[in-house]
Amino acid sequence: MTEDQQPDQANSTASGPDVPPDRLAIDPRSPHYGGDLLTRGIGINFRGSRKHNIEEYSISEGWVKVQAGKTMDRKGNPLLIKLNGEVEAWFEDLGDDAPKHSKAG
Repeated sequence: MTEDQQPDQANSTASGPDVPPDRLAIDPRSPHYGGDLLTRGIGINFRGSRKHNIEEYSISEGWVKVQAGKTMDRKGNPLLIKLNGEVEAWFEDLGDDAPKHSKAG
C-alpha cells in the first residue's frame, strides 16, 4: 500500500525539492522542525498578505502559529496563537518566480 500512497504525496509536493513541505516549524523541539529547509528561507502568505512572524504552519490544515506578543509560558517558551486561514509557502532563495505550495481546492 505504500506504493499507492506515494503518488498522492508526490502531488502534494508538486516539484520535489523546490516546494516547501506541507508542515514546518522553526522550533527545534518540534517533530516538524526543518533545519536544513529553514536555511533556504521560507516565504509565507497568510490570508493573502506576506507574513514574517510565523513560528509554524500547515498548508493542508489551513493554519499558522504566531507568537502572542512577549508572553511566555511557564517553561520560558513563547506563547503561540493558532490562526486559521489560507496558507501559501515557497522558498525565498528561488526568487520571484518560485513555485508556491498551497492547498488545492
